[in-house]
Amino acid sequence: MKRSKKPRELTGRHVLLWILGFFGVVFVVNGVLVHAATSTFGGLETQSSYKAGLMFEQEVAKAERQDELQWRVDGTLVRDRTGEAVLDINVRNAKGASVTGLIANATLAHPADSRLDHVIPLDRRAEGRFHGEGDTQPGQWELIVDLYRDDERVFRSRSRIMLK
Repeated sequence: MKRSKKPRELTGRHVLLWILGFFGVVFVVNGVLVHAATSTFGGLETQSSYKAGLMFEQEVAKAERQDELQWRVDGTLVRDRTGEAVLDINVRNAKGASVTGLIANATLAHPADSRLDHVIPLDRRAEGRFHGEGDTQPGQWELIVDLYRDDERVFRSRSRIMLK
């Protein structure tokens, strides 16, 4: 004689356990994704949008003054035989003469992760001529060159480059 199995009953306890299990998995997966997103995001352009907004008018005025100078800033960024990135900058005024009394700073900014940004130290080789070397990974970068006179930025150049 066959014994028939009694079908399993679906009770309120079973439903509660299934719902708690489902939402537990959702919360764990969300927690892992939130942690991954917050620990790997380095693309922050500005720390404070409010302060950047307040500075906007000043940046526009600086850009207009920069245009009035009509300077020509030429730069080359290449790799030397040892694999280091070599940056040479030449600054000339509207008449073609070298611009004097400047201090230059150069930054290679990664387009997606600001934690990879680094400064290329620049030395003045002659008036209006600067040279710097740095160990830089290949890839796409934004080269930011700032020129200062008497602690005031008088020129800024931002160029998207590909470094091999």
